[in-house]
Amino acid sequence: MTNSAAYAIEVRGLAKHYKGFTLGPLDLTVPSGSIVGLVGENGAGKTTTLKCILNAVRPDAGSIRVLGGSCAERAVRARLGAVFEDAFFYESCTPAEVGRSLGRIQPGWDKAEYARMLREFELPEKKLIKEMSRGMRMKFRLAAALAHKPDLLILDEATSGLDPVVRGEVLELLQAHVLNEGHSVLLSSHITADLEKTADSIAYIHKGRLLFQMDKDALLEQYGILRCPAAQMDALPAGLVVFRRSGAFGSEALVNGASQVRRLLPDAVLDRASIDEIMQFYTAKDKMGGTAQ
Repeated sequence: MTNSAAYAIEVRGLAKHYKGFTLGPLDLTVPSGSIVGLVGENGAGKTTTLKCILNAVRPDAGSIRVLGGSCAERAVRARLGAVFEDAFFYESCTPAEVGRSLGRIQPGWDKAEYARMLREFELPEKKLIKEMSRGMRMKFRLAAALAHKPDLLILDEATSGLDPVVRGEVLELLQAHVLNEGHSVLLSSHITADLEKTADSIAYIHKGRLLFQMDKDALLEQYGILRCPAAQMDALPAGLVVFRRSGAFGSEALVNGASQVRRLLPDAVLDRASIDEIMQFYTAKDKMGGTAQ
């Protein structure tokens, strides 16, 4: 039996059916005190997964535990923060007005911390939300979500629209948040380089299925990009090559088991695979009907 106290989020057998699309069933966990990066192509099911966790979408099957309970419980909702690209605030309001409103309804609201983050993000307190750029709006949502110091933070494309400097500041903020009293973060992002810097583990959703959730460092060590003559690739044991493609300069493949491939082909070129490359090869494999070689 799993120990729920070890997890900020524990999803088992989650499934949601729409016309033309099925999410799951999938298992996903966010260990307490960690950052989990959720990746996948557009339409893979990332946002639906997050909304099911937050009880904004009702799943068709499975169980979801958040901070030991459910997001349907007021006490649990008070301990979490969420940031979505389409998060709603009255656009005729200012950050100062939103802060006063949230301070009246949000347990643990820290007025001084909210003001500090507005200054750090260079957000004028009296500027109307509708007059803000996309990047400014996202920084504002982050400030509002973090001001009550939530035990769990769920972010959907929170670094989207931010320049590299501000993205770096946001990532440092998330890392500091996790280091403070074991807070946890589930972060969905298309900017996988951010996750390579920040996440403790990576969960990859592809066409509604969770292909894997792995420790980030182990993931980047396990997968590799192999470049060698086709005959050498053909001789590798079954299962090592995820997908192979040929070009003008020979064959290259995504391999799952880089250390074994390195022992078998010590003279071949075997580079570390980025999260982007892993996703690209799995997508190409799927388009070719699942053919591995």
